[in-house]
Amino acid sequence: MEKMKGIVPPMITPFTEQGEVDIDALRTLVEFLSKNVDGLFVAGSYGSGALMTAQERKDVTRNTIRFAAGRVPVVAMVGSASTAESVVLAIDAERAGASAVAAIGPYYFKYEQHALVDYFGSLVDAVKIPVYVYNNPRFQGYPMDHNTIGALAQRGVFGVKDATFDILAHADYQRSFAPSGFDVVLGTEAMWLSARVLGCEAFIPGLGNAFPELCRKLYREGMEGDFDACRRTQFLVNRVREVMSLTSSSQSAVYAMLALRGIISSRPRRPILPATESETAAIREALCGLKLL
Repeated sequence: MEKMKGIVPPMITPFTEQGEVDIDALRTLVEFLSKNVDGLFVAGSYGSGALMTAQERKDVTRNTIRFAAGRVPVVAMVGSASTAESVVLAIDAERAGASAVAAIGPYYFKYEQHALVDYFGSLVDAVKIPVYVYNNPRFQGYPMDHNTIGALAQRGVFGVKDATFDILAHADYQRSFAPSGFDVVLGTEAMWLSARVLGCEAFIPGLGNAFPELCRKLYREGMEGDFDACRRTQFLVNRVREVMSLTSSSQSAVYAMLALRGIISSRPRRPILPATESETAAIREALCGLKLL
């Protein structure tokens, strides 16, 4: 796989009311997204990877690859609390045809640099496809500093999904690591314009689940250097992100938005709760006001 390009949404995993993976809805979602995006990032934070069993994660990755049918590359998030489980997930993803794997820093405990190098090095040694570090301090529970990212690059990690929401950190990655070929991917749609000016060429937008067309417009304007238009679209995107805060979680909002658009009607996995009727009504009103419904 070459470096990531374009928009690669962190695809949600549809669940039934009984809490099972909804394979039919997954197929429909993959069909919808594959026509509008440049790749799929599966079983990550939006995909409820941490709430699924290892077998469920394997099944979601395998089925996504099957439904995508080569139209877009699939990146599997294989991070977990243990090295052994992450390695098993990475090997299975590679066998299934994933283009790359990514892993959040092992969570629950906090780890020093040497332990993180060992963890990610085990993934690099286990597969022949690219391995990305998904640097999300909020979800992994600790930051990865400049020296740690550099050490991971030296160990063979291919790139970083930067979910720090820190434009200074992103600029540092672009300045320090990108020139040597390390792939620096933005982990949000919220800062695309700023990241593009710094040299970024791909982002992973949660909003891209429900509004991939809007994210593609944002991406295209940035890549074409039409920064006036891109700034206007960025402001709109960030306004829609504010609409997502009308529910208890951004994941719940994405499920509601997909239902409002008539794409799929499914539920998040508990303990993430679906949007209430009043929350859904508020989202509908806001999106209509923005002329997105």
